[in-house]
Amino acid sequence: MAISMYSASVPVFNRALGNLLNWLDKAEAYAQAKKFDPSVYLSARLAPDMLPFTKQIQIACDAAKFGVARLAGVDAPKNEDNETSLAELRERVRKTLDFINSVPAGKLDGSDTRDLVLPRRDGPVTLNGEFFLKHYALPNFFFHVTTAYALLRHNGVDLGKSDYLGPLK
Repeated sequence: MAISMYSASVPVFNRALGNLLNWLDKAEAYAQAKKFDPSVYLSARLAPDMLPFTKQIQIACDAAKFGVARLAGVDAPKNEDNETSLAELRERVRKTLDFINSVPAGKLDGSDTRDLVLPRRDGPVTLNGEFFLKHYALPNFFFHVTTAYALLRHNGVDLGKSDYLGPLK
């Protein structure tokens, strides 16, 4: 039986991005409770050579947006990557959700066997859709979502495994 590329992508991205919105709310509430400027999260890093929190959110959104767009064979909206507040990051996540939910499930039909060209710094790579989703789009997305979670947790936000997984329903 062929994989449903829609069910293996859009609902997965939706759930994690929805959880991410909740984490951003908790981060803002924590900053207010502790009386510090929530903008300090934006430059948070776990190591000096890693990308900051803002970039983790931007890349997670791009991974979902471009993942669905490539599978569906449609153009993804462009973002300026200029967010400077938690509110703007929340808006970026919401716009990503709006876009991926606007792509009809039928546009992803057959993308499991379709060749996709993935632009890379070292030259384009051609992958079939199923390999792209399972071994690039989803792992890349979750790498950046997990890093965002870890940065907030490291900075004191009261997040736990249930916040990461979301409600089991």
